[in-house]
Amino acid sequence: MFTGIIEEKGEVVAIERTGGGALLSVRGPLVTSDARHGDSIAVNGVCLTVVTAERDVFTVDVIRESLDRSSLGTLTEGSAVNLERSVRADQRLGGHIVQGHVDGTATLLSREPGESWDDVRFSLPRPLARYVAEKGSIAIDGISLTVTTVDDESFGVSLIPTTLKLTTLGDRQVGDVVNIEVDVIAKYVERLVARQ
Repeated sequence: MFTGIIEEKGEVVAIERTGGGALLSVRGPLVTSDARHGDSIAVNGVCLTVVTAERDVFTVDVIRESLDRSSLGTLTEGSAVNLERSVRADQRLGGHIVQGHVDGTATLLSREPGESWDDVRFSLPRPLARYVAEKGSIAIDGISLTVTTVDDESFGVSLIPTTLKLTTLGDRQVGDVVNIEVDVIAKYVERLVARQ
């Protein structure tokens, strides 16, 4: 489990295609500092398992499902990525419950810079629209954000200076594709109610 509070921006240093998947090597000195084989690190919001961790680079296997459902398949050497280690039981939950199980992708539709923040709007895949609520939580490329507006086809968020500076969303442009994970609680509530 993750919180959606990004610990650092990393950099993809190598991608090795393996059958239907890939072996991804990522530079991230902070998240690699205590990483061991089997640990979970979210890369742009996708929970991945550490294969190796040496110096400031860790490697992860990315299966076909993750490549198909997320934007990880579009990464190239040199791509910046958001990184977060899994949360420990004794840590504060600063964002919201993020599983690292990406529900799909969205496209950045518009960006309106403000004095201190940017208002951005993303497409919303129709099957996920029912899980997104104004003032609810959503994870975009692993970043815990509050939904400011929503309709059946798009949603908006505001990006504070810290988010703009310390995550990849500061550099995203109109047309860029991002990973989204909707609130897991909404999905469970829907399933429970449907069984009644």
